[in-house]
Amino acid sequence: MTISIQKISKQENKIKFLVKEINYSLANALRRTAQEILILAIDTVEFYKNDSALSDEILAHRLGLVPLKTDKSFGEKDKCSCKGKGCIKCSVALKLKAIGPCTVYAKDFKVRGAEIIYKEMPLVILAKDQQLELAAQAILGKGKEHAKFSPGLVFYNSYPIIESKGELPKELIKICPLKAIKEEKGKVKIDPLKCDLCEACVEEYRNKEKTKAKYTLKISPSETDFIFTVESWGQLSPKEILIDSVKTLDKNLNNLSKQINKI
Repeated sequence: MTISIQKISKQENKIKFLVKEINYSLANALRRTAQEILILAIDTVEFYKNDSALSDEILAHRLGLVPLKTDKSFGEKDKCSCKGKGCIKCSVALKLKAIGPCTVYAKDFKVRGAEIIYKEMPLVILAKDQQLELAAQAILGKGKEHAKFSPGLVFYNSYPIIESKGELPKELIKICPLKAIKEEKGKVKIDPLKCDLCEACVEEYRNKEKTKAKYTLKISPSETDFIFTVESWGQLSPKEILIDSVKTLDKNLNNLSKQINKI
């Protein structure tokens, strides 16, 4: 079995590609291990003043979702030489102080040792004379522990196997919600890389079949080929997320192999 990867589209923070000759177990394993990549995020917040319309808990949740980036020399707090106390090698301190009227943005944080990815991300709106003052701590974590540590969105769809006979009618073009059906050189064709197996066109055929349609159409999911989409939140590139996911999966399999050998 030879696994092959074909790029479909690539943007700054999003990549889409076709993987051939794998199975559902491996596809799902790649998706899940993306949540085992270490990502920096705000973990604790101490509020000194908060006169905003948002409660401390809601605002803390918003702060946890601010994408942060640090260099790879940064370590996990639980495995650091400081024994979990928090130091410059395993935690980043952030401070914020603002007085309204204003909109508080992520760029208003005072931070060292980390980069705020989206500086114009709005956090909260302060009315006249309202104040916000807080101190926060960011650490490395994994998406399987909390969603704020997720590196991005990773998902896949089965590659559609399209079987048709006869000339497909032009009316199918308007039916497809993803515009995967188009006319080329006078013939109606379905683009498998855009199809998401919704079967709207197949359902139309089933309705037409009762009136003796002049064509046949069947779309089924492949069990060996999958279309992956990786969208980054900005801390890592989509390519880095994919590579780190493969490395993590390989590490997990090696650990499993060692445990099995002990039996």
